[in-house]
Amino acid sequence: MTEAMQAEVQDVGAETTIDIGRIMAMIPHRYPFLLVDRVVNVVRGTSGVGIKNVSINEPFFQGHFPSRPVMPGVLIIEAMAQTAGVLVVESLGPEAQGKLVYFMIVENARFRRPVVPGDQLCLHVMKIRNRGNVWKFHGEARVDDVMVAEATFAAMIADEEM
Repeated sequence: MTEAMQAEVQDVGAETTIDIGRIMAMIPHRYPFLLVDRVVNVVRGTSGVGIKNVSINEPFFQGHFPSRPVMPGVLIIEAMAQTAGVLVVESLGPEAQGKLVYFMIVENARFRRPVVPGDQLCLHVMKIRNRGNVWKFHGEARVDDVMVAEATFAAMIADEEM
């Protein structure tokens, strides 16, 4: 690869961090369903890592389970999908204005260990491909660098007034 090509790849792959204010401007989720606190290591069009600080104050812990709080697996998958949604919006830039990211498919979901209050979920999402308005991702949720869940999922980018 030539030096010019390497410089171009490095520029396109420049890492970005997205704070909670920008996340809230990018996706419509709000408390109690906003499940990503920050997105780091964003490489536009490729990958990113969502951060979710799991607190005993999460409303789902009241019923799941009161004597032994465990974060529901479907919410871990949702947190991965929200991270992917932020990545899509960041990747599309101004083209994403007035669009929403709709979950379409979840495949091969695996849950390896419970996520409990005090854990910090690191939600690694990697784009597998995108064709038109459909984006497919592989996600891995990690706590202390140990995989706790993984899944492959797809989302569609569409106008808000679908």
